[in-house]
Amino acid sequence: MGISSSRRLSPTERVDALYLDLCRHYEGGDDKEVRAAAKLLLVALARLREHGGANWDVTLDAYVKIAKNRPEKLANILRQGNSGRKSM
Repeated sequence: MGISSSRRLSPTERVDALYLDLCRHYEGGDDKEVRAAAKLLLVALARLREHGGANWDVTLDAYVKIAKNRPEKLANILRQGNSGRKSM
């Protein structure tokens, strides 16, 4: 990610940086944003499954439901970072 800063990036900022790196990797190919987002989703699913405990799929289902039915709430959660999960 090549960002040199004394400030640590939040998880959301790190994902944003990785997403931009992936988009640059695809260099103008068709649907590069979709492919980059799909790769990020796969990584996120693997990490959630690994670290999310026995009911990781319940957390995933909650986020999918929010994404489908309340996109403004999802945008708010993403803006807030980890603190947004408490209000799910």
